Amino acid sequence: MLMLILNVVYVLVAVAMIALILMQRGSGAAAGSGFGAGASGTVFGARGASNFLSKSTKWLAVVFFGISLFMAWYASHGSRPAAQQDLGLMSAPVESVPAAPAGELPAVPKAPAAPVQTPVQQPVPQATVPAEAGAKISGEEKPSEGTQNR
Repeated sequence: MLMLILNVVYVLVAVAMIALILMQRGSGAAAGSGFGAGASGTVFGARGASNFLSKSTKWLAVVFFGISLFMAWYASHGSRPAAQQDLGLMSAPVESVPAAPAGELPAVPKAPAAPVQTPVQQPVPQATVPAEAGAKISGEEKPSEGTQNR
């Protein structure tokens, strides 16, 4: 319940900070008037006393960072124990491999040898070419029966 309330306040503070920052004039807002167009004495000089917007932005930033730090601390040191997740196969116990004596490599169990099968060669079917196509390929043209030679 505490985290829900803090999350709501956190979002409201963030939105309020954005609104206040966008409403403020920047220090360069009078830069155009400082170069002869206005009566401004300094271009990027000191701002003097701070106004309501800058003071409220400062305190909202302090609250924002305070809530951020508290939520980070609460997430890592919360009063609730960590929930156990169902990890499926990852939660199974790991089988240990016996340690080899110093200076020797551990023996790796060999997989059973599978019988080697050679693939059977299938005969490649011969392509049949029509007579007219065969004549065109060889460069000879045979006249068809309907035409006459003149």
